[in-house]
Amino acid sequence: MAADDVLPSWRTGATRDAVEGFLEAASTVPAERRVAVFDNDGTLWCEKPRYVQEDFLLHELSTAAKARPELAQRPEYRALLHGDQAALAELGLQRVAAALIELSAGLTPEEFAHRVTHFMKTGRHPDYNVPYGQIVYQPMLELMDALRAKGFTIGVVTGGGTEFVRAVAPNLYGVPPELVVGTLIEYAYQLRDGAPVLLRTAKVHGQLNEGKPKVSHIQAQLGRRPIFAAGNSAGDREMLEYTADAGPASLALLINHDDHDREYAYQSRSVTLDETESIVDVARREGWAVASMRNDWTTVIGPGSH
Repeated sequence: MAADDVLPSWRTGATRDAVEGFLEAASTVPAERRVAVFDNDGTLWCEKPRYVQEDFLLHELSTAAKARPELAQRPEYRALLHGDQAALAELGLQRVAAALIELSAGLTPEEFAHRVTHFMKTGRHPDYNVPYGQIVYQPMLELMDALRAKGFTIGVVTGGGTEFVRAVAPNLYGVPPELVVGTLIEYAYQLRDGAPVLLRTAKVHGQLNEGKPKVSHIQAQLGRRPIFAAGNSAGDREMLEYTADAGPASLALLINHDDHDREYAYQSRSVTLDETESIVDVARREGWAVASMRNDWTTVIGPGSH
C-alpha cells in the first residue's frame, strides 16, 4: 500500500479506476459545482438485519411501553413488541410507521437529538455486537475524505428521518446538519411559559424522501446539482440518474451487497417503491460504477468507524 494512497480499502480494478478518474477530472470543475451526495442506509452504514432508525424506534417504543403499559395494547405497538409479522403485514407499513412517529411527537428538536445520540452510544448492532457508530463502511469514509480533499461539499440524502440522520452525521461522516436531506417531520411553534418552542408533530412534511422526491429535495434543500452520488437501492435510482447526467465530469456509484462473509449478501430493494428491474442490472446497463463489497473492498467495516 502506497503511503499516499487515499483509498487504501479499495482494491485495484475497474471500480477504483472509475472513482480515481472522477477525482482527477473533478479538478477541472468549478469549485461551486463540486457537490457530492450519499445515500445513508446500505451506502454509508449497514442496514441489516434492520434499519438503524427502526431499531431506535423500537427502543423508544419499548421504553415508552414500560412507563405507560397501556401503549402495549394498541394494535400497531402490540404487533411490534411481539414481533408479530403477520399482524404487521395486515396493519400495513404506513400505519405502523405513523404510529412509531407518534412516539416522538411533542419533543423539541434538541430533546429528540439527545435521544438519538444516547441510543447510538448505548445500543448495539444485533449481529456485530458493536455500537451502531461502528457499522460505518470504511471505504466510504475514505471516499468522503478524498472528495473533501478535492474541495467537495458533501451531503447525505436519505430516505430516513432528517432529524435522526442530522443527529449522527456530524460525528460519523463529518457532514453538518444543514447538509442532510431526508424525510421531514412537521413542527409546531408554541409558547411555553412565555418562551417560544418548536415541537415535533406526528405528521410527515411532504413526500417520503425516496425515488423521484430525492432529486427534487436536493434542489429544494441544497440548491446545487451533485456531480457525484452514491446509493444502493431503487430508492436512489433517480438521484443516480440525475447525477450521472450532470456532465462529463460526473459519477454515479452503486454499492452492491454481495459479501455474505463480512457483511450480508442481498439484493437491495426500496421498501416504498415497486421495482421491475434489479438496481444492479440498471447500474450496469446505465454504465454506472458498481462497487462489489466482496471484490472491490479489502475492508468493509473498519477502524475508521466511530
